[in-house]
Amino acid sequence: MTLAYWCVLVAIFLPYASTVLAKASAGGFSPRHNRDPRAFLAGAQGLARRANNAQQNGFEITPAFAAAVIIAHVVGVAEQGLIDQIACAFVISRVLYTLCYAADWSLLRSLVWAVGVGLIVSLFVLSA
Repeated sequence: MTLAYWCVLVAIFLPYASTVLAKASAGGFSPRHNRDPRAFLAGAQGLARRANNAQQNGFEITPAFAAAVIIAHVVGVAEQGLIDQIACAFVISRVLYTLCYAADWSLLRSLVWAVGVGLIVSLFVLSA
């Protein structure tokens, strides 16, 4: 299995780190809230709300990243080392994105998000 495929696995699980942060920082999350955690987090504010938003964005962007990695492998035009580097850069961008979201650095967060999307697009372009 290539490094890029491992990055897909990491990207799949990264949003759950935001979930833990959201629940931990929301204050008062307990097992009874686990019956409907989305309702609990929908009422969250501050860091908890931002962490929950980061979680949702992670779940939204990961399928596009996974598709781009798989397509890059299947097409086989790009060098494997380059695919791996782009995949690692994407994972790093997602970690930075989550940190920016948690810190409430909205402009930097948007720039980091754009870099991540650009990395996904680059995998498609390299496969053309």
